[in-house]
Amino acid sequence: MASILKVSSNPHIRSKASTERIMQYVVIALLPTTVFGIFNFGLHALLLVLVTVAATVLSEYIYDRCMKKKNSIGDFSAVVTGLLLALNLPPKAPLWIGIIGGVFAIVVVKMLFGGLGQNFMNPALGARCFLMISFTSIMTNFECDAYTGATPLAVLKSGEGAASLADMVIGRTAGTIGETSMVAILIGAAFLLITGVIDLKVPCSYIASFVVFILFFSGRGFDLQYIAMQLAGGGLMLGAFFMATDYVTRPITKNGQYVFGIFLGIMTGIFRLFGPSAEGVSYAIILGNLLVPLIERFTKPTAFGKGRKGGARV
Repeated sequence: MASILKVSSNPHIRSKASTERIMQYVVIALLPTTVFGIFNFGLHALLLVLVTVAATVLSEYIYDRCMKKKNSIGDFSAVVTGLLLALNLPPKAPLWIGIIGGVFAIVVVKMLFGGLGQNFMNPALGARCFLMISFTSIMTNFECDAYTGATPLAVLKSGEGAASLADMVIGRTAGTIGETSMVAILIGAAFLLITGVIDLKVPCSYIASFVVFILFFSGRGFDLQYIAMQLAGGGLMLGAFFMATDYVTRPITKNGQYVFGIFLGIMTGIFRLFGPSAEGVSYAIILGNLLVPLIERFTKPTAFGKGRKGGARV
């Protein structure tokens, strides 16, 4: 034969969506909360975002060159990692915090495990938790020129003083650069849903299970204002729509995604209500990432024509 046709195994379905296009959509979706965070916290927040993104992109570029691998920064995944990490940093954190976190996220969490698609946890959250453990005083200091004192969640946990629900929804509060404005986060989330980048299985099961946990164990009963403040405060919305939905570190099975979301909701509730800190989203998602292989094992659908125990159906 003049030519030999090589046919790969099925399925042969092709999608127009590419990694680059998906990552670009995520960057666009993060712009509302990024712009609001810079407007809310000032020039240093902008510098911190730029430096952190530059650190992640350069780390991936240098790693690829050193390992003599194909340059992978064109897929925009490093940009997304840097942007998410920056949005999880206090607005007055020193610039070197963004550099250390960016290098750790890319080199340690992502590239050493094989690069995009091989990392076992969300790189941005892995770096944030690393920074929280290594530089606790810096990562828990949310005072800035615009706001002083504790974050709304810390006020809510201590029971001393009162937080404004309207300010929490709009974003006129202390917190990390990208977590304060619930409105801006939901605008970006709506864009991801409309473009089909994410669906509601993980976010809805996460948020719903968290609300149920709060209802049963907060001691506040059916206090709608308290529940709304828990939802609007901290990194719950940013985590539910932008980090828990990460294709690589969430389950691929449909039922597994529901189980994953429920686990995140319960763990976030435990950390917030019974832990020493008022927050817990980052640790909840990372623990969930570690359990993904186990979740997928027990939620794997039965192959067509096979019984539950592997026998053929009659």
